[in-house]
Amino acid sequence: SGSSDPYCLVKVDNEVVARTATVWKSLNPFWGEEYTLRLPRGFCSLAIYVLDEDTIGHDDVIGKVSLSHQQISAEPRGIDGWLSLAPVDPDEEVQGEIQLEVQVPEQGHPRVLRCHLIGARDLAPRDPSGTSDPFARVSCCGHTQETAVIKKTRFPRWDEVLEFELAEGELGDAVLSVEVWDWDMVGKNDFLGRVELPVGTPGATKGWFQLLPFASSAEEPGGRLGSLRLAVRLLEEQVLPPHCYQPLIQLLAEPIRCPGQPPAGTALAVLEEVSSGESRQDVATKLVKIFLAQGLAVPFLDHLIARELARTTDPNTLFRSNSLASKSVEMFMKVVGLPYLHEVLKPVVNRVFEEKKYVELDPCKMELSRGRRVRGHGSLSEAQVRESSLGLLQGYLGDTVDAIVGSVEKCPLLMRAAFKQLRRRVEEQFPSEQHEEVRYFSISGFLFLRFFAPAVLTPKLFGLREQHADPRTGRTLLLLAK
Repeated sequence: SGSSDPYCLVKVDNEVVARTATVWKSLNPFWGEEYTLRLPRGFCSLAIYVLDEDTIGHDDVIGKVSLSHQQISAEPRGIDGWLSLAPVDPDEEVQGEIQLEVQVPEQGHPRVLRCHLIGARDLAPRDPSGTSDPFARVSCCGHTQETAVIKKTRFPRWDEVLEFELAEGELGDAVLSVEVWDWDMVGKNDFLGRVELPVGTPGATKGWFQLLPFASSAEEPGGRLGSLRLAVRLLEEQVLPPHCYQPLIQLLAEPIRCPGQPPAGTALAVLEEVSSGESRQDVATKLVKIFLAQGLAVPFLDHLIARELARTTDPNTLFRSNSLASKSVEMFMKVVGLPYLHEVLKPVVNRVFEEKKYVELDPCKMELSRGRRVRGHGSLSEAQVRESSLGLLQGYLGDTVDAIVGSVEKCPLLMRAAFKQLRRRVEEQFPSEQHEEVRYFSISGFLFLRFFAPAVLTPKLFGLREQHADPRTGRTLLLLAK
């Protein structure tokens, strides 16, 4: 068809840890998916594979982006941009680990390097039987030795010690290279992975080591396979026992528990001033969770809203910026109200996905030949498509609004309490009759613009659907959200 059905697999050290939704019939897919992965400190690489989903047969691999631990940790602010996809040769993909113990004596002439090859695990299968016939090849300073071949296994155990006599001058920047191969009776042996260890320092090195591929010598594809836009950031956090955080929590909660003091110099006020647009989302998320755990979420939001109102003179700009108050209310709704959102919106969203009706109101975007045919007499006219689309949208919208309006009793009590307090604060700030509707706009601005409408626009990101919408359904959802 000239297009693909792409999705991504996220791998950490060759283990699949996440899969995006499939974007159907697109060469320019947008996923917009975010994953938080808790990784061991010693992980080696992060790789994102782009595949084309096929309903019959195996999925085709389009390409991959691979980032080492060192590359990611070298960018404290994260990697964010377009990266060219590299080709993937299934025969060169490696996986698994090898267990080694390397000892270099401090004295002696000649110096004898001892490499104890204990075993390996989770090697890639290279034979039709789904196993391999692995052996290890060890090299150091021009000397090479090999272990025995262990037949038909992906978890070999060699338990062999290989020794290398090295001259005194050879140990300075010496590197021990351990390669694992699959032995084949006919043809070339298949590469299974390698490890390189510096041996210039006397002592012992022992443990499991991730097998890595050969450094790529292939010509860069130069974007011929396409590019992947991604943002990756590595954070190394130390989580302390709960009591260690109590002084900080008490400091943050001080203006909430003792509302009489001047708010300008409180920790919350300082945090609001110093948090930038980039970090405000993270700050709001953490603060909402802290105050929910303390049972102070509603007073916390009320405190931020009161400060925001005190700075606002024009009601038309109220809560329109991404301030800490706006972001905190938004995150509060997502944390507290997600089950409620699912109950209200899921029936209508599922209907839009299942019916797959053609809906378009923009004459410039109408594809009349793809419109619904009437009694076999050809395509619909522009006016007929617009009338049909308007009827469908009104039907979807009517059901959505009815579901929302009829869901008052299902709305979480915390959300209702927070909005009641919000309305009271707005009435106090704008008491005149000409601003009577501001009390409602302030609530609907959060409830519709930051809660219901984004969920209708991208149901996958709110857990309403497992897959992203196809282009036709996506256009219907966009018009419905607007």
